[in-house]
Amino acid sequence: MTEQQSSTKSGFSAEERAAMKERAKELKAAANREEALQGVVDAIADMEDADRAIAEPLHELIMGGDYGLAAKTWYGMPAYVGADGKAVVFFQAAAKFKARYATLGFNDSAKLDDGEMWPTAFGITAWNDAVAKRVTELLARAV
Repeated sequence: MTEQQSSTKSGFSAEERAAMKERAKELKAAANREEALQGVVDAIADMEDADRAIAEPLHELIMGGDYGLAAKTWYGMPAYVGADGKAVVFFQAAAKFKARYATLGFNDSAKLDDGEMWPTAFGITAWNDAVAKRVTELLARAV
């Protein structure tokens, strides 16, 4: 037996212990993702009707798509993060700031660059097929 393969008092080899530690990290990360997702679901459920009518289908669109984004709350609002944990896209309810419209925003990690100047936030007053189509196009570019 090599030194790396030798067992310790616990009866596990160094490789086995390393694998168990890695698995524990995976389980913790999965639990954190599930907890973060539930936080977003709860935040959406607590919104006023008009905001929830936009946030729910937006959430379904993002989570159901192949964008590689995970849900988490960001300043108490739904956000969707990349592999680095940084928010790529976020939703801001109109009622939270007593605004006339909800906002769909993109952070600088979103690849929406278009020349020297481009929009990074969009006002949304209602969810419909045209809005869903535009958001789908923006998400595809952003990631």
